[in-house]
Amino acid sequence: MTDTAVPLLWSGDLPSTLEFYRALGYTVTHEQTRPYVYGAIEQHGCALHFAPAPPGIELPVEHAGALLMVDDVAARHAQYTAALRTHYGKIPSKGCPRITRFRPGQSRFSLVDPVGNTVLVIQRDEPSELEYGGSRELEGLARVLDNARILRDFKNDDRAATRALEAGLRRFGAAASAFERARAYAALAELAVVAADTDRAAHWKSELDSVELTAEERTAITAGASDLLTALLTATD
Repeated sequence: MTDTAVPLLWSGDLPSTLEFYRALGYTVTHEQTRPYVYGAIEQHGCALHFAPAPPGIELPVEHAGALLMVDDVAARHAQYTAALRTHYGKIPSKGCPRITRFRPGQSRFSLVDPVGNTVLVIQRDEPSELEYGGSRELEGLARVLDNARILRDFKNDDRAATRALEAGLRRFGAAASAFERARAYAALAELAVVAADTDRAAHWKSELDSVELTAEERTAITAGASDLLTALLTATD
């Protein structure tokens, strides 16, 4: 026999929740409002169900919902991003709903639906032991960049990543290489875009543009950029 566990998420506003997942390509397999609200969706043989929160429990605005293991996390992020751009006219990156950023080499991302359910999408063969930043093999600004990467991409803590990078630049910027400073400026520009802080995004892009880099170094920064950063870097090119 084979058992199947089906994640049961909070339904909240069921129509808007199901509309969100339909936009991502899910099939709605069940939808009812009486005698109680309940919904179910399925994609690639994986089902998610939705029901009201237990009586007397006030859920936070955002909360863990489910882990979704996939064979190709980069392809799935690209699929979801394109679908959300088509549905909303832009990629929602703040509030509910939203999708977190993705860059080459990343092994997971988060999808937050309209009522705050968070689906963590993970590469099925993700290493069992991950380097969680601040590697002892690195030093100075390089170590700060490594730590900020984890804060931003795995912990989804953009504020902490921003603080780490700004403090790292103040402490190590003068002794860092031009490429390391450029990477820090690029990361801060992206974080500012996500925070909808256009002034700071423009400031950090200006700092990035002022750094003298080789063609290979600029290509490396662009190649490692998320969609949001790529759009910023090419906006006035």
